[in-house]
Amino acid sequence: MLFHVRMDVSLPPDLDPEVRADLVAREKARALELQRAGVWPQLWRIVGEYANFSIFDVPSNDTLHDLLSSLPLFPYLRVQVTPLAHHPSKLD
Repeated sequence: MLFHVRMDVSLPPDLDPEVRADLVAREKARALELQRAGVWPQLWRIVGEYANFSIFDVPSNDTLHDLLSSLPLFPYLRVQVTPLAHHPSKLD
């Protein structure tokens, strides 16, 4: 199943810089791991925001939820999920 996911990051402004750096490094490592596994095939930065649009390819809603909640930045994310279906006018 394909899902379009928008993630907006909102880190506390008073977060310790070392904690922030660790969180961001762990988030990047996890994102790369999921991309290499093929479940996160698209990741796009939204210009001017600390946010992204992503496409996830996972078998179920529960799998997507587990994957998103495994992200180190999850406690600081606002997540919007849109399930996708194939469009009949799209060329294969």
